[in-house]
Amino acid sequence: MNKNPTVSVIIPTYNRAHLVGRAIQSVLNQTYQGFELIVVDDGSTDNTEEIIKEFQQEDSRIIYLKHDQNKGGSAARNTGIKASKGEYIAFLDSDDEWLPEKLMEQLNIFKYESYEFGAVYSGLQYINIKGNHKIKQHIPRSEGYIFDDLLTKNCVGSASTILVKKECIDQVGLFDETLPSCQDWDMWIKIAKYYKFAFVKAPLVKYYFHCNQISNNFKAVVRGEKMIIDKYFIELKKRPYIYSEHCFLLGNKLCHSAEIREGQKFLFKAIIIYPFCIKYYIYAFCSLFGVGGYKYFFNIKKYLKNIKKEMHIIIKNCAIK
Repeated sequence: MNKNPTVSVIIPTYNRAHLVGRAIQSVLNQTYQGFELIVVDDGSTDNTEEIIKEFQQEDSRIIYLKHDQNKGGSAARNTGIKASKGEYIAFLDSDDEWLPEKLMEQLNIFKYESYEFGAVYSGLQYINIKGNHKIKQHIPRSEGYIFDDLLTKNCVGSASTILVKKECIDQVGLFDETLPSCQDWDMWIKIAKYYKFAFVKAPLVKYYFHCNQISNNFKAVVRGEKMIIDKYFIELKKRPYIYSEHCFLLGNKLCHSAEIREGQKFLFKAIIIYPFCIKYYIYAFCSLFGVGGYKYFFNIKKYLKNIKKEMHIIIKNCAIK
């Protein structure tokens, strides 16, 4: 056991015996080794405990904690935070993986930044878990005081990308366990109100797409987004364009999922809040034709976008010749 770790790494997991070993190994493979690894088993019923304890026998820095029943990812992270001893805290979802230099590069950023910086996040690779190939990557762009950026969207991304000073969490509080989704986004917003963010541009995290993810639970995602809007209503009301964009995106998402009536309410609300965006009127008008008309509009839009892309390629090839 590392009695004085610099970094506390927290891995929450639930019934991921087939994946958690990869996540643990990616922490053990870090070029920076001054960490403790806290794995919080959120009431798994598979052989997750057996897998973790096999690693624990080989490395005393691994701490295994288990909930008696499944409480959710936020509760598991909070259990890890309460048990942590490090000056910094890093989170790694049990279905993700770090590149070996992840912690070292983030700690190096902290060395050269002022005390005002509370968190460093990194780029992200999106991986198809079936084919094990990269689909796309997210490169960070927002740094400094990014409170407004985070009110607009989760520009930090996955919790697996971030390294945060423990003092930040001591100040703003633990993860909100009442949120059905967007818990990490909520945490970054809270921290950004008081601290600056920095980033490592390189994609140092592999984020694997698979069916057993909260992001695939449409109802949980929508409920979480609604709760974020309610939670930060006072701040959003001061920023009409950001507030209206939240309503627009939520309305668009609901219309696409055939919840057209509720979607319309949010689209028209976006217009009321910020009546200067033509896009809102177009989408709201299309919603009046029902789910079929709404999707037909997007098929046309997608078709025209593909034609524009093909024409650009043709013009570019002609210019080369």
